[in-house]
Amino acid sequence: MTSLLWLRRDLRRSDHPALLAARDAADGDLVVAYVIDPALWTNAGPARRAWLAATLEATRAEFDDALTLLWGDPARVVPELADRVGATSVHVTRETTPFGRRRDAAVAESLAAGGVEWVETGTPYAVGPGLVLNGSGTAYKVFTPFAKAWRAHGWPEPAPRPGELPLRHAGDDDRATRAVRDALDAPDLPDLPPAGEKGAHARWREFLENALTAYATDRNVPGTDGTSRLSPYLKLGVLHPRTLLADLAGRRGEGAQTYATEIGWREFYADVLWHNPSSAWHDLRDALKGMAYDEPTDAIEAWRTGTTGYPIVDAGMRQLLAEGWMHNRVRMITASFFTKDLHVWWPIGARHFLDHLIDGDIASNNHGWQWVAGTGTDASPYFRVFNPVTQGEKFDPDGAYVRRWVPELAHLSGKAAHQPWEHEDGYAQGYPQRIVDHAEERREALRRLAEVSGS
Repeated sequence: MTSLLWLRRDLRRSDHPALLAARDAADGDLVVAYVIDPALWTNAGPARRAWLAATLEATRAEFDDALTLLWGDPARVVPELADRVGATSVHVTRETTPFGRRRDAAVAESLAAGGVEWVETGTPYAVGPGLVLNGSGTAYKVFTPFAKAWRAHGWPEPAPRPGELPLRHAGDDDRATRAVRDALDAPDLPDLPPAGEKGAHARWREFLENALTAYATDRNVPGTDGTSRLSPYLKLGVLHPRTLLADLAGRRGEGAQTYATEIGWREFYADVLWHNPSSAWHDLRDALKGMAYDEPTDAIEAWRTGTTGYPIVDAGMRQLLAEGWMHNRVRMITASFFTKDLHVWWPIGARHFLDHLIDGDIASNNHGWQWVAGTGTDASPYFRVFNPVTQGEKFDPDGAYVRRWVPELAHLSGKAAHQPWEHEDGYAQGYPQRIVDHAEERREALRRLAEVSGS
């Protein structure tokens, strides 16, 4: 009997329960496949496509060049492949996003009509979304009690890496191979991290050795290499969070505890989305129902291109375009500027991030935006408006991050880079003037809040 493993957010060979289940079910060949869904591919920006393409190439090598690459709607393509190779079972890692759940239901229904078993094993998370419930059997709405229950629930040890597998290559779709090639050859791509499991594990070891101890403080400093930079690998399942938690288990210190808590935030947002599918693109809470929003085309474009005149905001937006990634502290600053200074509804900004971020995860990204916007779980109160100047001076005190990404301010030393308008030569290199006055826009944001809150 042939079994089929359909990869999605689990592009790895190690710590992969669904792979082990597919291997054990195979009394003959094991076909491992990935389907490029045009509905997702065409909506992704060049950096996201290139990162997926590079990861698929690395995954192919991990599976001894036997990864079958297909193109099309999975509801059609997966049953066709199962029929063509004579698979009696199709194995997957359980999906948790609204889109993924709908897609999988359609695929499973089609397979069942052909007598093919649908088998879900494992999850992209340490604890599957929906499994951590409070004493009354309902979902947690606040992170801290969720995190306590999540830790108490626990998770399995990493699954063993399989040895030799009865792999069978079932033939690639030319459209899929062409899409991968074109994505990797696209012009003006950002510098991407080393793709695949080897690159991910190398980065993890480097972080453990050099940055974990100081992580609790350095993670907020965008001018230093103080974060793990593993989010792009976690996004595609090149690493499993359970693997990271197992490595952290024997380590003491604030850095290890803080990093585990950050993994917990990722799990929490996935849980929130599981219980509230509409929160992907709509306000989770209606506390700001009736809020007046703007659609200032020119201002939004200045934000997207990093030309707002606020150095820390512009540095972050330029890093996004250059690397397909942005430091987490700066994500909050840029999101606050978008929602509170430009008064634009958060999904518009969240969509731009997802178009460009190689780690763009809909649960973490969109609920992070809602935290800033004041509409989500554990939301920052709407009246808490990040001041882009003081945020820059606090978390980039020597101006290193700004000068790296905004070369027009390289001539300003220290924290002077955060307020070019205060220096006679601040605009000497062509840096743009501020598009809004932060103090005025903060007052406007609070005025709009008062209108909908009645205060």
